[in-house]
Amino acid sequence: QILLVNYADIENLTITTIASAKFLHDGGWDASKRYFLVAANASNKIAAVDTKTGKLAALVDTAKIPHPGRGANFIHPKYGPVWATGHLGADVVTLISTPSDKPEHAKIQSSTTGRWSRKIKATCRA
Repeated sequence: QILLVNYADIENLTITTIASAKFLHDGGWDASKRYFLVAANASNKIAAVDTKTGKLAALVDTAKIPHPGRGANFIHPKYGPVWATGHLGADVVTLISTPSDKPEHAKIQSSTTGRWSRKIKATCRA
């Protein structure tokens, strides 16, 4: 489970419980600061939480053992803003495009030994 805590009124905290994958480990914000992405590394998944709606935006299957720390954000020349994570013991980088004005670009890109795959896996759109 993910607990989303709204601290707007510190005397009356609002806590939202969001179902997710098992074995949540660590994660970080996408560039928009709307989505929080967290690795369930023993489940080989990334959970993307839309903090505006308070709901799970996507539960993304990944390669074995995603381990992002806080992840990395950058602008991909074709797909726009992406959040990236490496994987323990593998030469794989998973990129997740969160908010995208172009639905065809709201997808995951994976890299193995420098070769980019265009396999669509998940969408995290507002």
